[in-house]
Amino acid sequence: MDDAEILSKKQTRSGLFDSLSVRLFAVTVAAILIVEFLVFLPSAANYRAGWLDQRVQAARVAALSLDAAPSRMVSDELSNELLMRAEVLAVTEIENGQRSEVLPPAMPIGGPMKTVDLMGEGFFNSITQTLATLFAPEGRTLVVRTMGSAPGRVMEIIVPEAPLKTGLTAFGARILIISLLISFLAGILIYLLLIFLVVRPMQKVTRSVIQFQDNPGGWTQRLTPTRRNDEIGRAQNALADMETAVSDSFRQRERLALLGEAVAKINHDLRNSLATAQIASDALSASDDPRVQRSVPRLERALERAINLASDTLKYGRSSTPIARLQEVSLGDIISEAALEALGPYPDVSLTNQVPEGVRGRADPDHLYRIAANLIRNGAEAMDGQGRFRVTLEDGALAFADTGPGLPQKARDNLFKPFAASSRRDGTGLGLALSRDLARSMGGDLELVSSDTTGTVFRLTLKSGEAA
Repeated sequence: MDDAEILSKKQTRSGLFDSLSVRLFAVTVAAILIVEFLVFLPSAANYRAGWLDQRVQAARVAALSLDAAPSRMVSDELSNELLMRAEVLAVTEIENGQRSEVLPPAMPIGGPMKTVDLMGEGFFNSITQTLATLFAPEGRTLVVRTMGSAPGRVMEIIVPEAPLKTGLTAFGARILIISLLISFLAGILIYLLLIFLVVRPMQKVTRSVIQFQDNPGGWTQRLTPTRRNDEIGRAQNALADMETAVSDSFRQRERLALLGEAVAKINHDLRNSLATAQIASDALSASDDPRVQRSVPRLERALERAINLASDTLKYGRSSTPIARLQEVSLGDIISEAALEALGPYPDVSLTNQVPEGVRGRADPDHLYRIAANLIRNGAEAMDGQGRFRVTLEDGALAFADTGPGLPQKARDNLFKPFAASSRRDGTGLGLALSRDLARSMGGDLELVSSDTTGTVFRLTLKSGEAA
């Protein structure tokens, strides 16, 4: 089983959390719970502060009741009753370093104790102390320090921590239930909104993309344009346009493939027929009839052009651009060698090779030879076999210039298109298209620099413009 089949099976097995809507719902609930937890911390700190403040106020009221008693002394029964009503274990006042028990404890206080200074406790410290209370050991008591009944006095109140811990736990449970209810309801609301605004449009787009993957040329559920102006709407409209363009491209590709096969068969049969006609023309050339002698050369040229057209068409359709094998080559030597072949039929064309000797560049020698020979041959034909052709090295690129009449506008518009760029009646326009493919296979490019009545200039760049 290959990787594509494994990936396809994984895509077809969709679990619960593979759905975008389920993930959005879970993320929404989780986000609301996190926010509720962040809100719970200061709320719990306020609850703790309120609980401690109630004990402090009750202790102060109990202490004030002592002012009515002679010498601030009460019986043990009344002291215990005041402590019970204040829900504290003992009350002590400190003034000028002297401690005085306002309401002494009814029995000895044991176990761990923790001091809580309400006078210097800040916001973040209160949150930390609240969390510490939730995880406090059993049986711990709190020594709460606060302002006394008169300036300069400090009151210490001893209270059991267990009731505070129980109250905080119940408060947290209520907050948790409310948070779950709010998060669930908000999650459902957001989920429904996302289903209609995001998930369903994305599902529609996803189905279309999967269809494209399975059968790019035969969609049955094509996207329709939407009036939405947001990102999803723009993406859907862009995908709809792409589907139409790609569908038309696939249909055109199929037709071109069928047409190419038909043209190949026609060219093959045409070449056989033309070869037979050429044999017949050779036989006619032996005739002594003056009229035949005058017609045979034109017939031979027509047959030769037809055979060349058929051969070039078959060659272009069957071949692919060969892989470039880059190496250090002498640019001037290859150009001179290519010129010997290209200018063989044109002895009256002079070539000026201005590429300095010893200049080397990274290129495929066969590719460079074919490009140079084609450009020089085209220039010689454009000059009707008479003129000057010059090759120079400019800014690391080779410039091929002729002194011909220039290319027609139609030829410049379709310069590198096969069967469309030639300015000669018997040309196919394949030479420049193949030359550009060879240049790009080497990492460079071939482009037209200028073309006017003074001549035409082509620029051939090598990979990264390397020439040294």
